[in-house]
Amino acid sequence: MPVSIVASVAFLRIQDFARRSASEQARLRAQLDAVVAVTTAEIPPADRVVLEASDGVAIVLLGRPASALRLAKRSLSAAAAGLPLSAGLNHGALQLSGKKGAEAMTGDGIAVSASIAEFAAPTRLLASRAFRDALADAVPGREVSLVPAGTFKDAGLRTHEVFAPEEKAVARRQARYTAVAFILFVALIGGGIAARGSIDGQKPFSAVMAKYPYFKALVQRVSF
Repeated sequence: MPVSIVASVAFLRIQDFARRSASEQARLRAQLDAVVAVTTAEIPPADRVVLEASDGVAIVLLGRPASALRLAKRSLSAAAAGLPLSAGLNHGALQLSGKKGAEAMTGDGIAVSASIAEFAAPTRLLASRAFRDALADAVPGREVSLVPAGTFKDAGLRTHEVFAPEEKAVARRQARYTAVAFILFVALIGGGIAARGSIDGQKPFSAVMAKYPYFKALVQRVSF
């Protein structure tokens, strides 16, 4: 009886594989095998399954969306060595069937990742909405590095919303957090000064500034 699981899938597709000569296909396959061996080395064997496909490989990672994203990014760097890859990431249902030792995996998790990889341009990585949501659950905040990249329809006329990596998005979020923290800091300082000001009565503001030199320094910094 088939066993159902939910996992992240990184599909690495060799561009225009079917159009290449047999010798070139063999060369590219060997390169891809080497890339997979290197990029999966940090993942325990019990947490990954590598499945061959007609034009690439599907790497199934159990409970590791962040690892799937990192693996796909590292794999695409092989394009510099002449391996024309695109990558598709998905998180979805899989079925494990067959006798022990000869299991096979099928399911929407793999099918969607393959469709997304086919849609992606050379050296590009695209991820599904389901993968982005899984990444948000596993590593809150990490999903902001995946930004909207449009929609497309697969061969079955299913519409997919896809996302692409943009590391600057993380930097922008950090900048916003820094700005908010600064505003809160100023508000707290201002609240403290207001409370002290009620005690100081009607003293001139210059006198208050002299009494609290740290506030004077803050004002000078803001003035820049």
